[in-house]
Amino acid sequence: MKFLVTRHTLRETLGTVFRMPGEAGVIKCKAAVLWDQKKPFSIEEIEVAPPKTKEVRIKILATGICRTDDHVIKGAMASKFPVILGHEATGIVESIGEGVTTVKPGDKVIPLFLPQCRECNACRNPDGNLCIRSDITGRGVLADGTTRFTCKGKPVYHFMNTSTFTEYTVVDESSVAKIDDTAPPEKVCLIGCGFSTGYGAAVKTGKVKPGSTCVVFGLGGVGLSVIMGCKSAGASRIIGIDLNKDKFEKAMAVGATECISPKDSTKPISEVLSEMTGNNVGYTFEVIGRLDTMIDALASCHMNYGTSVVVGAPPSAKMLTYDPMLLFTGRTWKGCVFGGLKSRDDVPKLVTEFLAKKFDLDQLITHVLPFKQINEGFELLNSGQSIRTVLTF
Repeated sequence: MKFLVTRHTLRETLGTVFRMPGEAGVIKCKAAVLWDQKKPFSIEEIEVAPPKTKEVRIKILATGICRTDDHVIKGAMASKFPVILGHEATGIVESIGEGVTTVKPGDKVIPLFLPQCRECNACRNPDGNLCIRSDITGRGVLADGTTRFTCKGKPVYHFMNTSTFTEYTVVDESSVAKIDDTAPPEKVCLIGCGFSTGYGAAVKTGKVKPGSTCVVFGLGGVGLSVIMGCKSAGASRIIGIDLNKDKFEKAMAVGATECISPKDSTKPISEVLSEMTGNNVGYTFEVIGRLDTMIDALASCHMNYGTSVVVGAPPSAKMLTYDPMLLFTGRTWKGCVFGGLKSRDDVPKLVTEFLAKKFDLDQLITHVLPFKQINEGFELLNSGQSIRTVLTF
């Protein structure tokens, strides 16, 4: 009886009929379809097929706008077209396919652009997280090689196993994490990408030590999350770097001890930082995705014991040239996807920590817009006016 009441309450609240395996049919709903590169999103009616074996269909409640989505629009990241972008969201399980055991209809969940199959080498290694089921090459289909979306009679492709710019989406079971039912969707959606990527880069990949000096290149949403991670890890000095000084106030609010712009000195930024810190930068984080700043960040950490972490997604098909002496002297150069976190294991834990007020996501969210204003949200991103814009349904 309790289950029936819960299901009825969710139906009233969300207008959704939750179905068990074998009950689901095709759903017609609204989605933001990107028909080609360098085009605006088009709000279209699409058909979302029912979930197949080991798949989950989700009603999206809130989704964040991330720079990675913009990379597809601008052609810096591979994708098939037409495509439904979006990969940072919170939703409710609407229906499940045969064999799904980790979530059930009515569960609040976060879709995961980085799957965790728990079977491949990366998943089984305690230090690994880049699951073989990840779609970072733009395949645009689910595990069986097909898409669940159609629009105007044409197939529409998935993006990074998630596709959250739609009222309903279908993901593989390995790409979904059940979270606390009380978590506010318009806030914890950031744990699906931006916050976790930055926070994890500091605490998991960089392994920042208490009392250390950290430098963060790039003060967008992920960069601010790196600062929050450094602060949580006990760093005594956190220096934020950005060309846009308008971002300094927000960076200081989340934990930076000072901020500088490379334009304020004619010296290389590595020399500036060495003079500022007495040559004692333990950790640097590149959160922009530019080749030149990756080398600057590497050169800025201590030549013998410093660690530099590449967090920003690098441009496709670009090669990096650097002086190998930067590494020969003892520096550690690392990269990370999703902050090195194991998605299905760590996302629910981070949601619980957020509910326990261990960190504040409000400081990262500058705009909340209805889903139909998605193009306006991307304008805010590209103009530098927003840290994170969240779209609600």
